[in-house]
Amino acid sequence: MDEIDLNILRILQVDNSLSVSEIAHQVGLSASPCWKRINRLNKDGIIKRKIAVVDPEKLGLGITAYVSIKTGEHSKLWLEEFSTTVTKMPEVMEFHRMAGDVDYMLKVIVPDIQAFDEFYKRLIGTTAINEVTSRFSMETIKETTALPI
Repeated sequence: MDEIDLNILRILQVDNSLSVSEIAHQVGLSASPCWKRINRLNKDGIIKRKIAVVDPEKLGLGITAYVSIKTGEHSKLWLEEFSTTVTKMPEVMEFHRMAGDVDYMLKVIVPDIQAFDEFYKRLIGTTAINEVTSRFSMETIKETTALPI
C-alpha cells in the first residue's frame, strides 16, 4: 500500500459517494488505475463495507449509553453464549472485550430512558453478570468513522 492508496482511503472515509473520476482527480491518477486500486482495496478487505452514516437523533434515538460489564465467568462457552446474545440486541452499536478493570464495554443507542431500562433488564437476564455500570452521553463533541491514516 502506497501513499496514493492511503489518499484514496482518506477520501473514501469522508465521502464514499464520490465518483471514481472525482477521486482519481484528487489523487492525481486517471480513472482506470484509480478504479483498479479501489477494487483491490475492496478485494483485500481493507475497505470492509460501504454504508450511510445516519443521524440517530433525527430518528428519535436520543440516548447514547456506554455500559461496562464485569463478570466472574471467563469460560469459552460462556463467552460464546454471551456474545451471541448481545450481538443480536439491535440497540448495541459496539461490543468490546476489554483489558483492564472491566470485562466488556457496550455502546448502546435507544430512544429514551424507558427503552434503556427495557434493554438493561434484557441484558442482565441473559447470563451471570457481576456488575453493570451505565454512563450516559450528555453531548457528542467529536464523532468520526475515519481512521487516522
